[in-house]
Amino acid sequence: MAKQDRKSQIKKKLKEQILRIYESNPRHTYNYKQVAKALGEEGSKHKKYLSGILYSLAKDGDLVEVYKGKFKISPAYLEKKRKVGPFIKGRVDMKSTGKAYVVTDELLEDVRISSNNTGYALHDDYVKVRLFPRRKSQKVEGEIVEVLRRSKNRFVGIVEYTGKYAFLLADNKAMPIDIFLPLENLHGAKDGEKAIVEITEWKPPAKNPFGKVVEVLGDPGDNEVEMHAILAEYNLPARFDKTVEAEAGKVPEAIPEKEIARRKDFRKVTTFTIDPADAKDFDDALSVKKLGDGKYEVGVHIADVTHYVKPDTLLDGEAQQRGTSIYLVDRTIPMLPEKLSNLVCSLRPNEDKLTYSVVFTINDQARILKTWIGKTIINSDHRFDYDQVQEIIESGEGKYSDEIAVLNGYAKKIRERRMRSGAIDFERQEVKFRLDEDSKPVSVYFKEQKEAHKLIEEFMLLANKAVAERVGKPKGKEKPKTFVYRIHDIPNPEKLSTLSTFVAKLGYKIKTDTRNNIAKSFNNLLKDSQGKGEENLIETLTIRTMAKAEYSTVNIGHYGLAFDHYTHFTSPIRRYPDMMVHRLLASYDAGKPSAPQEAYEEQCQHASEMERLSQEAERDSVKYKQVEFMADQVGSEFEGLISGVSKWGIFVEIKENKCEGMVRLSDMEDDYYYLDEDNFRVIGYNTKKEYKLGSPVRIRIKRANLLKKELDFVLAEK
Repeated sequence: MAKQDRKSQIKKKLKEQILRIYESNPRHTYNYKQVAKALGEEGSKHKKYLSGILYSLAKDGDLVEVYKGKFKISPAYLEKKRKVGPFIKGRVDMKSTGKAYVVTDELLEDVRISSNNTGYALHDDYVKVRLFPRRKSQKVEGEIVEVLRRSKNRFVGIVEYTGKYAFLLADNKAMPIDIFLPLENLHGAKDGEKAIVEITEWKPPAKNPFGKVVEVLGDPGDNEVEMHAILAEYNLPARFDKTVEAEAGKVPEAIPEKEIARRKDFRKVTTFTIDPADAKDFDDALSVKKLGDGKYEVGVHIADVTHYVKPDTLLDGEAQQRGTSIYLVDRTIPMLPEKLSNLVCSLRPNEDKLTYSVVFTINDQARILKTWIGKTIINSDHRFDYDQVQEIIESGEGKYSDEIAVLNGYAKKIRERRMRSGAIDFERQEVKFRLDEDSKPVSVYFKEQKEAHKLIEEFMLLANKAVAERVGKPKGKEKPKTFVYRIHDIPNPEKLSTLSTFVAKLGYKIKTDTRNNIAKSFNNLLKDSQGKGEENLIETLTIRTMAKAEYSTVNIGHYGLAFDHYTHFTSPIRRYPDMMVHRLLASYDAGKPSAPQEAYEEQCQHASEMERLSQEAERDSVKYKQVEFMADQVGSEFEGLISGVSKWGIFVEIKENKCEGMVRLSDMEDDYYYLDEDNFRVIGYNTKKEYKLGSPVRIRIKRANLLKKELDFVLAEK
């Protein structure tokens, strides 16, 4: 009896602890393994009880099983135990109309804020909100009472004079208010020029924030001005400080003999790089060596950046702050100065280079028999671009054709196995522009994933996975040490449910009971819809259902790749997390204790945020070039596909060049059209004519607005 009582006490205590985990993260889902990890020692000790407790809590209505084995806190439980008082904290999602939503972890839904209740908050600010009393059927509403932390205080826009003062009209659509500029704060900015303005003050009773010009960019429409404006909008750097460049200049190019002696020497092994034709920074190289008995040794050699960039230096601080290289349409803003990124660290042909390597022994079935990870020195025999390798793969002829054939054969088999394991196969075309000497777009082309790209991709994935497993799956009973993982969560359950319901109407089925079945369903869905009218629609919706990949010290695996352990190790010249991984790996190989998790988690969050900002800047630069490319096509007609729907209009992507614009509902004069959000379409009130996501339409270019980076279309009669 005493034993039974003790078991009941353990389960009762575990229930309370488990509910606290779910309560503190009401938007997240966890399975029993993730719960065990979150519980720490208690979870490991009592793992056998956890699955039963989760199902018991679901039966009681405290949890909801969103799909097999994956649970989330129930709204009913939160209402019953609601600790949320009249105030919550969260991040502002400001709309161009002036109204906003506050995204918070304290509630299951966002808080709606009307335009007259946003106070002194701006987009992305962290704020305190007073909640209004709520009726059952109403959405949660409130008012912003305090700005706890500004997300940014610098804005880019056009200076507009109005007599004795001026305003900055911000480029950012999420900035619904103009910034007041006293004449003494213009610092040389002229009427109509683009400038960067810093908010200096915003207090009651002022309706507008006060600001000062910190940099005059120049005339709107000028390429240099617009590219610098895009970088400034996301608070991204355009250049390196002279002190950082000076420190980079002191980095020695010569490799001391002592350093070579410490490393495994691969200089006499056949080695080459495969990169885009215009690349200058070569992060990775592959080596191939025949061993006999159908086996090969394949080395993945990565630039040993951390040998040159030491912690607590100006160079390291700058790289950490930047987080990533930035790729705009017409330029690259590197994470490291060119002396390092293009010269010292870059794995240029016929030069001795220091590397950190993952070396695989592989049999004829592409099975990994042995893996070695360590510091090396290489000398690349040749520099290939992707097109050259693709030609060798297709023809079977050319320099190192035998080695490339071996690598490609392995890559195909490894990829096939990865797909069978539940990896998701997205193959989207990337839009690229050919630019003239003035950076004007003269033509568009599409970057496609061919076998040469997939060859490199598979070996990079293999190396990243091997490194993550080396630390994340220690031998024996040793606990995993703090590490930086590239994680990708399972699809959002609500979005998955919406997708499943919608594609069912088109005759497709999605199994949502296990993560493996979801992945297989996604792949089947993408494959079965190929060449059909709904192909574009289904691909768009499937991508929107997926979670975003990010960096974290908490490993939940990478869902899209179907890996339990995954990291970023292979691009340290252009990604700071890879440098963090190199340092941690070297530290643990030297027998040092686990690094402080909290500090590394903070760096992971910063790196994820910088990655997001750089991607948004890149997208903005593409939009700008698309509008510039189409500017002289006003009045021309094109075939397109509906790529999005909103209450303002339908977004259309032109088939031949993938430039996107909007057909405004107000310009669709044959009927009154309204949005049917659940079915991704707009419908004519009288005619019942519908325009659905993914449907083909013919459009005519109405307007190209370079300053707003917008294309306006109207529907053209077929």
